[in-house]
Amino acid sequence: MTWAEYGEGLEDRLIDLHGRVHRGSYRAQPSLRTYILKTDGRKRSLGIAALEDKIVQLAVVWVLQVVYEEDFLGFSYGFRPGRSQHGALDAVWVAIMQRKVNWVLDADVRGFFDSVSHKWMEEFVAHRIGDQRILRLIHKWLTVGVSEDGKWSSTVVGTPQGATVSPLLANVYLHYVLDLWVEGWRKRHARGEVYIVRYADDFVMGFQHRDDAEAFQYALEQRMKKFGVELNTEKTRLIEFGRFAIDNRAKRGDGKPETFDFLGFSHICASRRKDGRFTVLRRTIAERFRTKVRNVTQELKRRRHEPLSEQGKWIRSVVRGYFNYHAVPGNYHTLDQFKTLIARAWLRALRRRSHKGRGLTWARM
Repeated sequence: MTWAEYGEGLEDRLIDLHGRVHRGSYRAQPSLRTYILKTDGRKRSLGIAALEDKIVQLAVVWVLQVVYEEDFLGFSYGFRPGRSQHGALDAVWVAIMQRKVNWVLDADVRGFFDSVSHKWMEEFVAHRIGDQRILRLIHKWLTVGVSEDGKWSSTVVGTPQGATVSPLLANVYLHYVLDLWVEGWRKRHARGEVYIVRYADDFVMGFQHRDDAEAFQYALEQRMKKFGVELNTEKTRLIEFGRFAIDNRAKRGDGKPETFDFLGFSHICASRRKDGRFTVLRRTIAERFRTKVRNVTQELKRRRHEPLSEQGKWIRSVVRGYFNYHAVPGNYHTLDQFKTLIARAWLRALRRRSHKGRGLTWARM
């Protein structure tokens, strides 16, 4: 059913849905499983909920957000009111630039949304929420299963990535599994300063001392396993990073400090040109940059016979959206390159549009 179809007689539909939810006769439907390609060529599974499930999930999220916003900690930024990726990026930058950070743990959780334990998730929610109607709804959404190619299959772990309620449930899960535990660990075990910034299941840790970082990494692996999730050991790295990393590595002959990626940006140890002081550069991840340019170029080829004004509106929206996210200090070269490459791709598309277009010059463009 489409939103337009559901909108016909909307009031009556919502009253009926509301009644079914409160009577307990509302039945969740299996999520439709689909896949999108990741930048590394692998596929990420998404679960598309039925329309009424989306409505009920959104209503539950509105209610639960009010409750959990009182509990969630300040270093959690993902899918929370008034918080964004840029807030998380700024928090990482401030921690490295203004605090005692010499080591960075770049953590990667393997398939988090696909491996969440239903048992633990329901226990965590029940720890804070006493309303049995809410608990029953969450149980239904977790266990209703998925539909793929017309076939139903059960789900014994995981929460559908793409479902309206999943981001909030992910935050609840990691609040108990990670956030509160990190708070306690750094108070009881750390010799130096420890910082964490988390956006959903993506998080970065900063440490003053290497031995703290190594001890924490080992403890973190055990903690994750206890609750049914695990670190991707191939992508989780402890690197020397911070204001002394360049000099320390140069003295040992280890070369430049390694970089780490977070929320679409590569973070790089660098020195400012004007005074040589340490700074953290943030550049768009190269592979994602190339993928974006390639996708826009392909779309321009498809659109090349549309009216110029329509092409221009679409390109403007693409470039503006890209700048809105990627325009951070130090990333000017990438933005300028993106704008130029998209303009040249448009020029090539227009030249192939007709015989007349072949005479279009870059200066005219």
